[in-house]
Amino acid sequence: MSLLYDEGQQAIATESRRIAEARSKPEALLALLETQGEYDAGFWTMATEQGWTALAIPEEHGGLGLSLIELGLVAFQAGRTLSGAPFLTSGYGAARALLESGNADLQGQWLPGLASGEVIGTVAFGEASSPLPETPSVSFAGGKLNGSKPGVLGGVHAGLAIVLASDGGTPVLVAAALDGVARTTQATFDNTRCLAELHFADTPASELARGQAALDIALTVLAAQAVVTAHEQTGGSEALMERARDYANTRRAFGQPIGGFQSVKHRIAELYTLVELSRANGIHAASRDGEADFVKAAAAARLSACEAYDTSSRDCVQVHGGIGATWEAGIHLHMRRARSLAVEQGNSFYWEDILVNRILGDVA
Repeated sequence: MSLLYDEGQQAIATESRRIAEARSKPEALLALLETQGEYDAGFWTMATEQGWTALAIPEEHGGLGLSLIELGLVAFQAGRTLSGAPFLTSGYGAARALLESGNADLQGQWLPGLASGEVIGTVAFGEASSPLPETPSVSFAGGKLNGSKPGVLGGVHAGLAIVLASDGGTPVLVAAALDGVARTTQATFDNTRCLAELHFADTPASELARGQAALDIALTVLAAQAVVTAHEQTGGSEALMERARDYANTRRAFGQPIGGFQSVKHRIAELYTLVELSRANGIHAASRDGEADFVKAAAAARLSACEAYDTSSRDCVQVHGGIGATWEAGIHLHMRRARSLAVEQGNSFYWEDILVNRILGDVA
């Protein structure tokens, strides 16, 4: 695929940006930072009204039948405007797991609700320091789940979880309704991510896959979520780069705009390079969905997006000087989001290992 969007995709990008910017309320996000377990209901209502939740779900299940490319475009705009809810990513992950499993009954049961936004989905794979443990501590036996999953994205409000568990030492992927499941809200840098620890106690669940097939599906889902997150990170990076550029062109020191000084000029130029590399990697990864090299492309997108967003958030504060560190400036909203997204879907060390192993496998 060309690293260019077609006319339809460009229209999606333009319209989603217009709507997201028109309804963005940074002051609401500032208030949410001090409130655990809450999200921006206005953003989520907008997302469901615009059909963003249905983009990458097949038409026969109430979706729009589009691809990861179009979902990435929307995630990019959500990142630019600091979306106040994580459910586009977590809901897509749950839907993707159901689609990858091929279980028609569970697809019919859950996908229409995920497409409409009536059901909030999430995935619960990681434990301790591993985003994808080969032998999870959560057990699955007799159709019941027992154990706990920490740091579940959107877990405070999710109604469906795709869980990686263990059945006598064999990895198994299951779908579980979360009605009645106990949850502990977890405080984070960015409380709008609604992280929770889920506590399963004889919770009914339906098997999707087991053994190596379960691990393969889980990795594909994790990679797909990483690509969505990479687009969100790239959108945030671009917004920060533009904000630093605009401030450097208006703030004056020693009789000229600070953008005229090489130290500032070169820093913003480097941000532009990082943003464009991140954008290209994200487009490439989304276009490789379903291909043999998808996970490798997702790893590259994830790594470049983390570097771009982390660097942009830090350098934008530096360009703004003392103003950049104030609560009112709101740049810390992006910095908090950058730090949160950097550890969701597995951190950079995890994806570096994935990328290296895939490259070595290609060489061998």
